[in-house]
Amino acid sequence: MSISFSKVNESLRASSCRWLVTGGAGFIGSHLIEHLLQHDQDVICLDNLSTGYASNLDALQVNLSTSQKERLKVTVGDLADYDVCISAVKNVDYILHQGALGSVPLSIEDPITSHRSNVTGTLNLFAAAKNAGIKRVVYASSSSVYGDETSLPKIEDKTGNLLSPYAATKAISEVYANAFAHSYGMEFIGLRYFNVFGPRQDPDGPYAAVIPIWVKAMLQGKPVFINGDGETTRDFVYVADVVQANLLAASVSSLAEPSRAFNVAIGDQISLNQLFHQIRSALLRIRPDLNIADPVYQDFRSGDVRYSTADFSRVREELGFEPIHSVADGIDLAVQWYSENSG
Repeated sequence: MSISFSKVNESLRASSCRWLVTGGAGFIGSHLIEHLLQHDQDVICLDNLSTGYASNLDALQVNLSTSQKERLKVTVGDLADYDVCISAVKNVDYILHQGALGSVPLSIEDPITSHRSNVTGTLNLFAAAKNAGIKRVVYASSSSVYGDETSLPKIEDKTGNLLSPYAATKAISEVYANAFAHSYGMEFIGLRYFNVFGPRQDPDGPYAAVIPIWVKAMLQGKPVFINGDGETTRDFVYVADVVQANLLAASVSSLAEPSRAFNVAIGDQISLNQLFHQIRSALLRIRPDLNIADPVYQDFRSGDVRYSTADFSRVREELGFEPIHSVADGIDLAVQWYSENSG
């Protein structure tokens, strides 16, 4: 039976629990931790800081009280180390597993490292949770598991051939979740994130996501590069709505199946060309001094899916998910943050 997000927040304020957030120093993980601490929860952040940043943990504490800050425990460790996972899950009530190397190009370049992080790390965490008696694990899956399935919108029960090692790691995580659910009487909720964006998303590095890369380039007066003809589409979802999906998944009283996958998206297909113009317009509203040139087009990127948009009726009906932010709303919030924090 689903529950509204407002009811979830009321429940959080009424009772303090202990949460483990893996990848908590990362983009999505830090937003989860921020929300939990703001609602007086005890949180363990586990991160190896390979793609997450201590600065994200500093930034999220700006709007917290002293007592809320004291509820956070940070552990620097690697999910691929089973002993680290055993220690992290002790006395934990809920697990929100975000830790992963989330890059298609990186997985193509170095599939072994992606497997170690995303598969070995996830298996270790699932096994540690089982041994600790934790009954439900919420974990980050990905829209990449749809592969070359061409039908739109994407529905959870219809996937195609995987197009990258990264997609394979996420699909394998779902396979392990199913196996653990049936073997050990546990519950697993896999959240198939589509294209998440928002404040604190890293614009640097060779595998950064498109929105922060473009915003940074525009702020610095540098060219924006689009892979392909710009008609590739994505379903972008603002990070606060991803926080909502995770907490609904942890709180829902019952599931249709012991292992269940859900799309996390807003069901809105936007092309890269449209995205470019939305970001440019949003930036120029707050920084009319900027000179933002038209984009530069380059070759399609290997492993990328051409078109993507989601059917999120399952997550709405079964978890009570209702996205609050449109893409335009989210872009306004994101570019405001990047403008204020660019340096």
